[in-house]
Amino acid sequence: MATSLKSHKASQSFWTNFVLIAICVLWMIPILGILITSFRPSEDIFRNGWWNVFPHKEDLEVSRVIIPESVDVDGPITLSGKTATFQEWQRGVQLEDGTKGTWYGNKRTRTIVISENKWVGFATNLTIQNYMDVLTGKTISYKNAQGQTITRTGNNLGGAFLNSLAVTIPGTIIPILIAAFAAFGFAWLDFPGRNIIFTIIVALLVVPLQIALVPILQDYVKLELNGTFLGIWLAHTGFGLPLATYLLFNYISTIPRELLESAYIDGASNFTIFTDLILPLSVPALASFAIFQFLWLWNDYLVALVFLGEKNQTVTIAVAQLVGEKGQDWHLMTSAAFISMILPLIVFLGLQRYFVRGLMAGSVKG
Repeated sequence: MATSLKSHKASQSFWTNFVLIAICVLWMIPILGILITSFRPSEDIFRNGWWNVFPHKEDLEVSRVIIPESVDVDGPITLSGKTATFQEWQRGVQLEDGTKGTWYGNKRTRTIVISENKWVGFATNLTIQNYMDVLTGKTISYKNAQGQTITRTGNNLGGAFLNSLAVTIPGTIIPILIAAFAAFGFAWLDFPGRNIIFTIIVALLVVPLQIALVPILQDYVKLELNGTFLGIWLAHTGFGLPLATYLLFNYISTIPRELLESAYIDGASNFTIFTDLILPLSVPALASFAIFQFLWLWNDYLVALVFLGEKNQTVTIAVAQLVGEKGQDWHLMTSAAFISMILPLIVFLGLQRYFVRGLMAGSVKG
């Protein structure tokens, strides 16, 4: 019986791990695709998929044949004993010697590319030029699938990246500090109206922030705060405080009362207890909320667009403009996408050890 139960648990553990690994692999495939595509030359991106950087069989060009002017390209075209229409040559025609003939470009090129199917090793032509083109606002040039040179004005994603940092870092630190003070007061200090004020704060969690955008914007216009970083810091602080206060209250209220009573007996003030005792013990809860707030602010589009606009555009606004202006330029889109996601990944992976501990804090009492 014990052996059967042990084997059942081992089998259950195996399938659980298998499913989790499969989910992780599926999640990583598009991330890997974006990363590889962001380093590929534009001409390769338009011609084939990102998986072609790995060893594979591919039709490699061995020569080109120019169709004489005397041949009518609207009729049957004969090459190396094979006769086919223009549309068939566009799709590719297998020649008698085992090679393949494919029409290059439109009819005016009068060119057929002769290719041979061979094994190709790992791609060695990866480049960081895509990132340079996206990060700077200079004029950029690249080649499309037909080899034509395209010239466009670049997007200053580097400046938008710095603007996002200027919004996200203070917008994360300020509400955490204020909420930590508030949570300590609600958890351990007695003052009139404490329960009513805390109930109001919790009730604010269900209020959509969209209904506050217009009134706040009207006030910002009068105070000349619209389009400034101070304005968006205050907005994000107000929007993030209810959740931060509630989350930190649940954690701080579980700290053993004996610790605080000992500190009071030793003559410590409330401020000293908060800075020397509460804050160090609340690191898991602070880190878990910092992850939430940082990711929300970094990926925010609506609030940044309303209160900052295009004057001090963030990464989300810059990428959205990139989609509208250059949605067909995959090499720019993938590099911009990876630039926008790399910092949130670093923050989450750096603080993830505190994540579960902070979320579970205060969930069990007794």
